[in-house]
Amino acid sequence: MRHTKFALALLTAAVLAACGGTGSSGGDQSLRTKFSAQITFGDSLSDVGTYNVGTVAALGGGKFNINGNNTAVNPTLTGKNYTELLAAQFGLPAPCPAQTGLDGLASQGFSVPVVNNAGCYGYAQGGARVSNPIGTSNKATGSPLGALTVPVSTQIARHLVINGGKFAADQLVIVMAGGNDVLSLLGDLSAKSTAAGGTAFATSLITQLTAGSPNPATAGPAIRTAVLSAAAAAGATTTTIATAAITAAAQNGYPGITTTAVSGPIIATAATAATAAGNKYAADNGPALVASMGATGAELATMVKTQLVAKGANYVVVNNLPDVANTPSGKSQNASTQALIAAMVDAFNSQLKAGVAGEAKVLYVDVYSISHDQVSNPGPYGLTNTTTPACGPNKLGTTSLVCNATNVIAGDVSHYMFADDIHPTPFEYSLLAKYVADQMIIKGWL
Repeated sequence: MRHTKFALALLTAAVLAACGGTGSSGGDQSLRTKFSAQITFGDSLSDVGTYNVGTVAALGGGKFNINGNNTAVNPTLTGKNYTELLAAQFGLPAPCPAQTGLDGLASQGFSVPVVNNAGCYGYAQGGARVSNPIGTSNKATGSPLGALTVPVSTQIARHLVINGGKFAADQLVIVMAGGNDVLSLLGDLSAKSTAAGGTAFATSLITQLTAGSPNPATAGPAIRTAVLSAAAAAGATTTTIATAAITAAAQNGYPGITTTAVSGPIIATAATAATAAGNKYAADNGPALVASMGATGAELATMVKTQLVAKGANYVVVNNLPDVANTPSGKSQNASTQALIAAMVDAFNSQLKAGVAGEAKVLYVDVYSISHDQVSNPGPYGLTNTTTPACGPNKLGTTSLVCNATNVIAGDVSHYMFADDIHPTPFEYSLLAKYVADQMIIKGWL
């Protein structure tokens, strides 16, 4: 099996680490640059425990990972993400969350007072977007969890307020965000596409049943009223809407409409219209999402330059978005949606890269390329599975936020790529940490 340049880069980093070139788990005084602190801004991929409170903590969770120290089972199952591994390699204290708490349902243990933790520089929060405060699992989305999702723009602003409006010259700053902007935009598009399909389904039913009724002038309004009422009811489905429409048509004398032979083709035609309308909405509005992600990438690049470098940060690592389309979540979508995800990620990464180009104090790390290569060529990386989530069902569904040794799937998952449908396992996080360190070596920072 071929060894790609990315796999070789990881091997290089491992060799240098073994020789003392990039430090060890306890730090190494021979590092070219001795960082005084590590500061992280971003989302769930860098979150070190924002939601490790209340029910989440009680369920043995807290990070988007396979939680807990399970190294007794396998040395790779550390429960740590890449920011924790890097801090250890640089001889720095274990990162701690700058803020903890939940703003969800108290009845489920998801209402926990927000606490700002002095001296903790792990600002990244699960669900956070670049500048929009309503991210994944925020209570405004209807989620009972009530994730705080403080955006990166606010994370940076808070750090500056607390620390005199500047960064120290020897601090390492890590930035990784944008994934939740992709997910939120896709979720909104999906909801609106479904709504468009629902409207087309209802319209088709009303039109067909009205035309087939012996007295369209009387039947039409009755069928429309029945359809609209059923569509507005809680838990409405195409089945409940169709049933209401057929009942109203039967009450208005439609011959044989209660038989499958008569109603079946009508419902099938309505379903076809719904699919076509939903697909058309997605196709018509998808390009706007690509443009939006490009603007978000440019926005993040501007933050890096004006709020980090311009405020004194000399060492800024900027990780781009990984290959979201090839995550289990991405692969569960149809081909057109996968292509849209890929285009959104590419637009974000391209604008982010262009925006920080030429900044000597910024290291742009191409996480996309290495994650893409891992999926297509897992062997050289030591990955045994790049398609199946390691975490099984848990009290919160299948999210890795409360994934631990008690609810992973059967078998050896120690070298799986994904913990849930989008988040890495500890082993994958270790590969990311090694790759970031390798890029820092090339940059001359280590």
